[in-house]
Amino acid sequence: MHAQVQQVFIRQAYKLLRAHSGLGANPKLTTQLVVSTHSSHIAHECEFASLRYFRRLPASTPGGVPIATVVNLSEVFGDPTDTQRFITRYLKATHCDLFFADAAIFVEGPAERILLPQFMRSEFPELRQRYITVLEIGGSHAHRLRRLVEHLGLTTLVITDLDAAESPAGNAVRPQRGKGYVTRNATIRGWHPANEALDKLLDTKEEAKTKQYDPFFSVRVAYQCGLKVQLNDAPAVEVLPYTFEDALVFENLHVFRDLVVDGTIKRFREAIQQSTSPDELAAKMFEKLGTLNKAEFALDLLFVQQEPWPLKAPTYIRNGLEWLHQQLQRKV
Repeated sequence: MHAQVQQVFIRQAYKLLRAHSGLGANPKLTTQLVVSTHSSHIAHECEFASLRYFRRLPASTPGGVPIATVVNLSEVFGDPTDTQRFITRYLKATHCDLFFADAAIFVEGPAERILLPQFMRSEFPELRQRYITVLEIGGSHAHRLRRLVEHLGLTTLVITDLDAAESPAGNAVRPQRGKGYVTRNATIRGWHPANEALDKLLDTKEEAKTKQYDPFFSVRVAYQCGLKVQLNDAPAVEVLPYTFEDALVFENLHVFRDLVVDGTIKRFREAIQQSTSPDELAAKMFEKLGTLNKAEFALDLLFVQQEPWPLKAPTYIRNGLEWLHQQLQRKV
């Protein structure tokens, strides 16, 4: 059925069952309607507390039988809280695709949401064979979905930003080692890796960025890492990206240097051409990020006419997508 018809159906079905005049308003005469569905549109129209989620678990031994456990979503958050209200409203806005996905990817902002499918298409075509929900939730809110993800047992990749600052409540600063900086990112601080010291986060091994819950369920947090960058004839030195956009530029300097495109891309091309060292370029880009329209930046990149598409994903995103591919292959 058409999506709107599905929504009308589930809204009207219960009313139809209660329409008999003999039922009236008698509280002792109750009616229950059970609907089994793979439709996110139907789930979207139902109360969050009324949903039951069947989590399929692969067989634990060769030749074994897969089983399913049932998650009562009314028990995920307990009593009504601000977090529960936020999640309920958020899922209403995203049509509840989360419940029907093989895995979920939470991204920081519109640029990642727009460009991530392109990275998957060009570098990880196997992931296109899976049902992966990409949700733009932001670093300050991804942790609010933690209890839901844990109850669903949903393999999740969180792509977020370091958000370097002098203090948890301080202003943003350009990431630098040895300054005693911290991250303001609530997901990194409170969920995983559960650390706020910037130096320690930068030195965290890739395998330590995964939180393993059971053999078939884990969560991976991906954030910017140090990069070796060479500019002109100067020796390669480490630079620390602040966000997705400058990480993308650092790892595609040769592309951005030669792109003859106006708009948001032009400011990065000029910064590359005017800088004499990677550190100077990092400072210029951090300054430009403050006024950047990130959605417009991503759309400008999609307009690049080169085939194949010349940009490669930043290392931290590529590592995260490689991990996700391995997790889904294990389930198969």
